[in-house]
Amino acid sequence: MITIPLDLPAPTLSLQAQSAELCQLIRQEISHEPSASISFERFMELALYEPKWGYYTAGLDKFGKAGDFTTAPEISPLFARCIGRQCQQVFGHLGQADVFEIGAGTGQLAIDLLLFLEQQHSLPSRYKILEISSTLKQRQQQRLQQHIPHLFPLIEWLETWPTSPIKGLILANEVVDALPVQQFFWTDETVQEVRVAYEKQRFVYCLQPVAHSLKDQLIQLKLSYFPEVKAYQTELRSQLKAWLGKLSDTLEQGLALIIDYGFPAQEYYHPDRADGTLLCYYQHRTHADPLSLVGLQDITASVDFTDLARAAVQFGLQVAGFTSQAAFLLNNDLLPLIEKCYDEVSTMDVNRRVHLLTSPSEMGELIKVMGLTRNCESFPLNGFKLYDKRMRL
Repeated sequence: MITIPLDLPAPTLSLQAQSAELCQLIRQEISHEPSASISFERFMELALYEPKWGYYTAGLDKFGKAGDFTTAPEISPLFARCIGRQCQQVFGHLGQADVFEIGAGTGQLAIDLLLFLEQQHSLPSRYKILEISSTLKQRQQQRLQQHIPHLFPLIEWLETWPTSPIKGLILANEVVDALPVQQFFWTDETVQEVRVAYEKQRFVYCLQPVAHSLKDQLIQLKLSYFPEVKAYQTELRSQLKAWLGKLSDTLEQGLALIIDYGFPAQEYYHPDRADGTLLCYYQHRTHADPLSLVGLQDITASVDFTDLARAAVQFGLQVAGFTSQAAFLLNNDLLPLIEKCYDEVSTMDVNRRVHLLTSPSEMGELIKVMGLTRNCESFPLNGFKLYDKRMRL
């Protein structure tokens, strides 16, 4: 049985059938567990990435008006052009270089970035895209072939991380927030793991004692950030280190830009954030029930950038900058680039889109940008020359 939160539109019957198939697979896995439950991390992994029915692997519209959310590349080409400015600086230092984009979405970022770099006579040697969804890969190929056929030979799609390290720039725009998370619940006396069971024809939460290997870490987390809060729930992203390890192995020399919703640890685990950061996106509406609309909605949790920075250093990467999206774009010539946009579209439309990208109440402060480098520390990165917030990590 598919559950739908109140006030959200019901999916079509075909989508309900697709969700039912995924629910059945998850129920089978739950039934095989001695505890009759699975970790929330495993539930989120199946809901998003199950090979046939998962949200990111099935052929659903996810981006833009017809999907569930809109990312910065779809809002304005200015986003890609500002990233292009950062590319130019790195490419000028490295000489011959590649771009490697992790999860290219609609392909719009690749289109706008390559067109801008072509205008600036700064094209990469190769533009590599890691895409796990065969449907998205096909749509990206069709769109890029249509919009930039003369640059299409530069582009290469990968199903797994590159086998040979690259020199250049790695882009991960709104990728880390979709890595599955564990959930935990603290009270005055104890901390327990939040798990998922199946009862009375629906998925439900249940609590179990945490693994002994995690207990000390979780107790210390409470003591460090929310010692006086009587009831607190939040997430840990245990898969982040493995993901960063792959990114580190991929970057021989250059810059990785991690662009995502998130906070330093002091804000992530603030006492007032007692319900955690988990959110679901469905038809451009947000809600907090990941156990509903299984496989038909995006499930995300904000990024703990302190944890990300700490892990990056352990893998030999340099944390070269950390700032808000608004500051990163302004540092990379947003204002001069806006002036050129007025020749392409109306002033009102340009200003509206810039507002979405930079306003504190929109993406401007909610989304952060972290720069990780290897063998590329001899010059300060333009994107972080003003308003670098590494001290807050």
